[in-house]
Amino acid sequence: MKCPKCGNFDNKVLDTRVQSDGDIIRRRRECNECFYRFTTQESLLRVFPAVIKKDGRKESFSKLKLLTGMQAACQKRPISLAQMEQLVETIVKDVLEHPSKEVSSDELGKMVMNQLKYLDDVAFVRFASVYRNFDDIKEFIETLQKEEGDKTKDTATAPEASI
Repeated sequence: MKCPKCGNFDNKVLDTRVQSDGDIIRRRRECNECFYRFTTQESLLRVFPAVIKKDGRKESFSKLKLLTGMQAACQKRPISLAQMEQLVETIVKDVLEHPSKEVSSDELGKMVMNQLKYLDDVAFVRFASVYRNFDDIKEFIETLQKEEGDKTKDTATAPEASI
């Protein structure tokens, strides 16, 4: 590691600490030339699949965009930011395990809906109404009734309720 003060590459590690559930390592270093102390941070670089939008465009995967969409659906609901962030991390884990180098926005929307379905009914309905882009109220009601039926069938396989 290059010293930020003098540019020397010869330094020693004074302290190493693991943070964020083992995802980040912080190292306190000291330059052997000028004795300047500085901190470096190491983290795993994850390669996310590209997101294929409905119009065929490719876009980089964004955790922030996922969280923003979820926040809009959960606005004025008794859902904490920590709960939403945990749902985003669950989805990120699923996306990283995706076998392809590309994931469709449709698949991402289904992942979000699947998580929101068990967290909050109103947030689920809000997200579904935007995500599905319904043409009329009848289609919206039919879809909600189908999802409610699926929800009662899937209670045994619901995500962890510790959120």
